[in-house]
Amino acid sequence: MYVAMNRFRITIGHETAFEDVWKSRDSSLADNAGFKEFKLLRGETVADEGYTLFVSSSVWEGRDAFIAWTKSENFRAAHKSAGDNRAMYLGPPKFEGFSVVEGA
Repeated sequence: MYVAMNRFRITIGHETAFEDVWKSRDSSLADNAGFKEFKLLRGETVADEGYTLFVSSSVWEGRDAFIAWTKSENFRAAHKSAGDNRAMYLGPPKFEGFSVVEGA
């Protein structure tokens, strides 16, 4: 299995708007071969740096399934409006990918 994560630093005060963008988007993740699950996680607020941490996490059968999704029309459609809300981001998201070593 493969876990793909993006870390987002969201400017304090924009957390609800950020969550609403994710809740209202047309994802189509479940339509992709190898997709297992998705979660949007809200972390701690780092007041002295002006952001709240969020992580989008998706689980795939393997890295190849994830890469195939990133090259798909579903991926392009899901990200077509990504730049519309730049004011809420404190910098670009940071991607991290992991192969599962152990877990149920």
